[in-house]
Amino acid sequence: MLKIDSLTKFYGKKKIFNNISFFVQPGEIVGLIGENGAGKSTLLSILATLQSPSKGSFSLNELKFPINKKEIRKQIGFVPQEIALWEDFTVEENMLFFEKLSWVKKDKDQLRQLCLNMKLDKWQEPTKVLSGGMKRKLNLAISLIHDPKLLLLDEPTVGIDLKSKIEIGNHLKALANSGIMIVYTSHDMDEINSLCDRIVCIGEDNFYQQLLANSGKEILSF
Repeated sequence: MLKIDSLTKFYGKKKIFNNISFFVQPGEIVGLIGENGAGKSTLLSILATLQSPSKGSFSLNELKFPINKKEIRKQIGFVPQEIALWEDFTVEENMLFFEKLSWVKKDKDQLRQLCLNMKLDKWQEPTKVLSGGMKRKLNLAISLIHDPKLLLLDEPTVGIDLKSKIEIGNHLKALANSGIMIVYTSHDMDEINSLCDRIVCIGEDNFYQQLLANSGKEILSF
């Protein structure tokens, strides 16, 4: 379980967010929503152990940050909004490259299956010729190489075609069904409503809470 207790972040005197507390259980997809600048990406970065909170704490499967930072990091798959791939490498070469950096080793067939699981069948093509949706799928496949227990996804379907959105969404549901915890940010409320079990809204603008008021979902606001 991911437990977040009173996380607060300041940059200098500027408050980004304050006293955020929630949990994510194995098999859950929790949506993280809010206006631009509310701190969604910053919160994901903290949970990915790339930043430290100003106050508060979190733990993953009883491992506490920052004491168990290295052990926590091994259980996390993080997909930032910016696509981070080697454009001149093929899909295969990207997967093999990132597998070399992983503490969980997989052979070529296992790596290819990670791609096929989300309908990414372009194996020998250079990454630079792939569609935006295919690149997003490859980014996600790379994050799964080390069998993470928690996936942190920062707008993983932004700017892509509907077919790829649906295929990624279906794969995320399958991952959750296998017991993976997922925290997912998006500005697409239809996507949030269809994918997420619970929703966390951060920031002072209540626009998104109003949009989801009749969704029947549990919504936490901070």
